[in-house]
Amino acid sequence: RVLFVDLTFVPLVEAVAEQIPNVETVVVLTDSEHMPETSLGNTVSYEDFIIDGDIDFDWPHLDEQAAAALCYTSGTTGNPKGALYSNRSTVLHAFGICMPDVFDLKAASTVLPIVPMFHACAWGIPYAAAATGSKIVFPGPRYDADALSDLMSQEDVTYCAGVPSVFIPLVQYWKDTGSKPESLNMVVVGGAAPPRALIATMEGEFGIEFRHAWGMTEMSPLGSVNTLLPTHRAQSVEEYSHFQTKQGRPPFGVQIRIVDDDGKPLPHDGIMFGELQVRGPWVVDGYFKEEESRLTPDGWFPTGDVATIDSQSYIQITDRTKDLIKSGGEWISSIDVENTAMGHPDIVMAAVIGIPHGKWGERPLMIAVATPDSSPTKESVLAYLSETLAKWQLPDDVIFVDELPMGATGKVRKVTLREEYGGE
Repeated sequence: RVLFVDLTFVPLVEAVAEQIPNVETVVVLTDSEHMPETSLGNTVSYEDFIIDGDIDFDWPHLDEQAAAALCYTSGTTGNPKGALYSNRSTVLHAFGICMPDVFDLKAASTVLPIVPMFHACAWGIPYAAAATGSKIVFPGPRYDADALSDLMSQEDVTYCAGVPSVFIPLVQYWKDTGSKPESLNMVVVGGAAPPRALIATMEGEFGIEFRHAWGMTEMSPLGSVNTLLPTHRAQSVEEYSHFQTKQGRPPFGVQIRIVDDDGKPLPHDGIMFGELQVRGPWVVDGYFKEEESRLTPDGWFPTGDVATIDSQSYIQITDRTKDLIKSGGEWISSIDVENTAMGHPDIVMAAVIGIPHGKWGERPLMIAVATPDSSPTKESVLAYLSETLAKWQLPDDVIFVDELPMGATGKVRKVTLREEYGGE
């Protein structure tokens, strides 16, 4: 009945107004001085809206298990599905991500989440910032490198979080302009595997602590964070940046395991791989409007990711089960090929999909975006990949495009690539 909307998104609401007849009041997050002209009916600025509020309002008692938020999966491999978060799970998740070895938020932090508010509640960061008293800054509609860098400098941002596709152009901008914000000392990157070159540049050239996080909308979303141990920090940046491509360890409250095709738990030896399963107080048991639970009989949530877990509980995700490529009886990890490719100096982004092959079943196809003012060739990319990958892992072809199809959460939409290039 009441819709709160950012000032910059009023035109979007106007475009869909006829599809939301139940909305009675639109509250624009601004003051009366900056209210835009709009065709929307019954619209009020946030500041005017709260003036009429009752400071002695008697807040109702809410069950801690009652739904607090509904967020949808990114839909990169299929239709988005709704995940309901309870009041209890949201509070516990906020406690979890505040911990020193997780996001390390505190009252002295100035936090910039460069992630959409609608995507897992901006990774739960707004709740955690409120819990710790951190100053929080939101990016607004501009996600380009110069605007984000200027905002960080203006607000003395110490910490920011986002997907790799946000930080890759930022790092290049800092290299080109020498304008890396002095206050920034930590970034948390998730949503997709970060290129090793990005990690090494952040840590080695700019002195920014880099933490690789992994999670899912179904986990509110935190599942693990790669915070290096002293033994790792004793190594060179070149050595430990390789380790930082792992997804890290689960925080207190999250349990992890890997299982084989029959659901049998596998050893945590860093070698055996299987489907990653999770459980914990901020993990959902199913999806909105689905009657059946998605949990296994013994209470674990199947992530759809294939991974290894080592003896120190560090997770290494090999691939999504839907993105693994079965070629001649051997599995090829699209993530491994993509990460290797993005170490090439002339490749800024790459995506790998499996396409049908008469003899081998499937073969990898790479779709890549070249860095500005460069002209890499298929031959040069394959030669670079062959230094690290086995011959049977190499893509059969490399197609160069101006940009990859991206979802609203900053992830490559591989379902779109499969539709366009004939993958299954």
